[in-house]
Amino acid sequence: MAARESFTAKFMRATGKARMFFGPAQTSSLTHDMTEENKRLLEAQQAEEKAKWETVTRADGSSYILPRKQD
Repeated sequence: MAARESFTAKFMRATGKARMFFGPAQTSSLTHDMTEENKRLLEAQQAEEKAKWETVTRADGSSYILPRKQD
């Protein structure tokens, strides 16, 4: 049985020439393992974001983010 086509694939196939406005669609698989380079890049980006923002959790369990104070 063939795998079902994703909504994005159907949309990009249906829009055809509109791709020049939307840009090319990402068609690579999303199920492959990350490369070591991508893992390092992700960790660096997450550390940078963690340095910029702090998460505050309320007593009811909800949370929100605030910019970190630059001392």
